[in-house]
Amino acid sequence: MEAKKKGLSEQAFRKLEPGEEFMPYVPASEVAPEFTVFSVIVGIILSIVFGAANAYLGLRVGMTVSASIPAAVVSMAIIRGMMGRNSILENNMVQTIASAGESLAAGAIFTIPALFMWGETPSMLTITLITFLGGILGVLSMIPLRRFLIVEEHGNLPYPEGTACAEVLVAGEVGGVNASTVFAGLGIGAIFKYIADGLKLFPSEIEWQIKGWKNAAIGGDAFPSLLGVGFIIGPKISSYMLAGAILGWLGFIPLISMFGGESTIYPGTVPISQMDYWSIWSTYIRYIGAGAVATGGIISLVKSIPTIINAFSSSLGGFKDASKGSNSRIDSDLPMNIILIGFAIVIVAVAFLPQIPVGIMGAILVAIFGFFFVTVSSRLVGIVGSSSNPVSGMTIATLLFTTIIFKAIGYSGTSGMVAALSVGAVICTAAAIAGDISQDLKTGYLVGATPWRQQVGEIIGVAASAAVIGYILVLLNNTYTFGSKELGAPQATIMMLVIQGIMNANLPWGLVFAGAASAVVIELFGFASLPFAIGLYLPIHTSVPIMVGGIVRGILDRSEKNVEVLKQKVENGVLYSSGLIAGDAIVGIIMAFFASIGVKMGFANPVTGKYVTVLFFAVLVYTLIRYSFRKPEHI
Repeated sequence: MEAKKKGLSEQAFRKLEPGEEFMPYVPASEVAPEFTVFSVIVGIILSIVFGAANAYLGLRVGMTVSASIPAAVVSMAIIRGMMGRNSILENNMVQTIASAGESLAAGAIFTIPALFMWGETPSMLTITLITFLGGILGVLSMIPLRRFLIVEEHGNLPYPEGTACAEVLVAGEVGGVNASTVFAGLGIGAIFKYIADGLKLFPSEIEWQIKGWKNAAIGGDAFPSLLGVGFIIGPKISSYMLAGAILGWLGFIPLISMFGGESTIYPGTVPISQMDYWSIWSTYIRYIGAGAVATGGIISLVKSIPTIINAFSSSLGGFKDASKGSNSRIDSDLPMNIILIGFAIVIVAVAFLPQIPVGIMGAILVAIFGFFFVTVSSRLVGIVGSSSNPVSGMTIATLLFTTIIFKAIGYSGTSGMVAALSVGAVICTAAAIAGDISQDLKTGYLVGATPWRQQVGEIIGVAASAAVIGYILVLLNNTYTFGSKELGAPQATIMMLVIQGIMNANLPWGLVFAGAASAVVIELFGFASLPFAIGLYLPIHTSVPIMVGGIVRGILDRSEKNVEVLKQKVENGVLYSSGLIAGDAIVGIIMAFFASIGVKMGFANPVTGKYVTVLFFAVLVYTLIRYSFRKPEHI
């Protein structure tokens, strides 16, 4: 067993020679605990926790963060501490199940809140069925591609998150990962959130209006989750988001105030002279931002077209080997007959369940788009990683074609919009889950997991998170309201506007096109337009703390010259940031629950001023610096 102390073999990072057999960390001949009752229970709990956290986060900032590595680290601590044993395959099963919750949450929050904003509040059963069927579609459609994408393309497709998670699992087995970092972030994030928004000791949202510059303002939301997001995405993406926010709040809002005067301009209902910056933001800037986000999503999809074509055509070749069984533990998938039966059941359910009002035509579109975009997503994440997977663009493309087809065959009004969105929600969830299971199967390939067990684990994670995501969405909407400044739900708003624009043709297109032009200009400068567009859509209060986290990450990247030390420090920072995000989101959901039953948790209004907020947030930033800059113990 001494060879294990060296970590993953060099085979894990290169293409195999002809005839060379890959040797995973745990060889096929070795029997180790993997699909255990304990790993399933812990995985389900973490799937729900990280799914809820990412739902809350995504509705606020329009993006989610991977749960695989934090879940793996937490599971290592629990299994060692409670069970007194150390099984890398058990830990891998936990992260496989847990990460499904984060991906399913992304599929849900990018689409379903549009139903709430239309006033068509879906039942929790409807939300559960849409996300569950979409998740199962994503899992089943990807399984036949595993041997081709994960095994045959090893060395060509790096699957960055899957490889990173495998490295963390191996490092944890030899004592290289300190799980206390995640728990510290979770605890500090939870306490900070409770003090700010529960007790209301200080205001969590602060702002300053700039004197002499009408309706120009700057501000910030003192949320641990936003600070953590900034560190994880880094200074470049953070700066793109802040650039969009600056254009909106120090450019467009003052400009509209200056030229609007006494005019009442649609969709506004009062003269612009009577509007403050929040009114102008909610009435006009969000449409500009929506146009930018939609354009950014489409551009990201268009830029990926050569890769998409190659991904789809190449992956089709993988189906010819899908039916070939294997006696090896590390090369055995769920049987093909189960996959085909399951796929058929999903399509029939979509066609005939009354909770998913899409009909037979909608089910046919789900089958076509699901097969195509699952295939594309599975390969794309192997190249660019899950964080750069253009799921939003895929969903927008699905909605464009679906809405046009539905309108052509007689669907109209709210029922037609709901049907089109339901198709998009299933496809969005399927594409997100397909990307997730692809990364998980890559991790399993490197550490020596059993594929069919991972595939069952992913289905369990989908079922667990789908069972609760409806309750979480209803709770958050009832407490904060989707589309508000508290929960902007940017992606869902874009999906809503795309469908409305085709069905009703009543959008303020001038504003939408202004946002689209802004995104195109950013692309022509050679920058990524999608994070810029999200920053333009959201209040500047969201982008400022994200930029602070990005600055901390940027300073760290520049100050540490030793590559191995930097890698460990960044890993510490990411784990701590993930804890901050989870702690913030969990307390936010708990507070929403208490608010929904009429329980007050603290003062009615903040008891101190905004400068106290700055002080407390500075302390929070210091904790991030402390954990991310500390010297690694095992280097």
